[in-house]
Amino acid sequence: MRFWRICRRRFAAEAGRGEGAYLYGGRWNSRGVRVIYASTSLALAAVEAFVNLEPRLQPNDLVSIEGEIPEALEIERVGLEALPSHWAKSRDESLHRVGDEWIHAGRTVALLAPAATIPGEWNILLNPTHAEFARVRFSQPKVFKFDVRMFRG
Repeated sequence: MRFWRICRRRFAAEAGRGEGAYLYGGRWNSRGVRVIYASTSLALAAVEAFVNLEPRLQPNDLVSIEGEIPEALEIERVGLEALPSHWAKSRDESLHRVGDEWIHAGRTVALLAPAATIPGEWNILLNPTHAEFARVRFSQPKVFKFDVRMFRG
């Protein structure tokens, strides 16, 4: 399965380590739990990056990184029926528990999680501590730029 990440150029070398999620936590993990957030398409990765930007400030230092999870590796999926009805609007403890438990159980190298930004789309979480993580491939970063029209006031 292919995946994409968009990040600042200065963080590209550590994009496969989960450092940001470890330091700050995220929707699907608590602070102190190492997870790599990625998306199942470049377009979704762009939306995920865009919603976290400062309004009207177009960054000039973004890169996209494409990756590949070998087909032989199993990928879990978060069951929507198990999530609280407000899951897309919050980052509460129940969502952290889903990701934290998945990481600690170590069953799979990847977990598909629903995207809050675009209903029906899926992000992918990667477990950098999983025994099979070395089989996951990351490409060289490529310059990524948003269309200037996205930053008009």
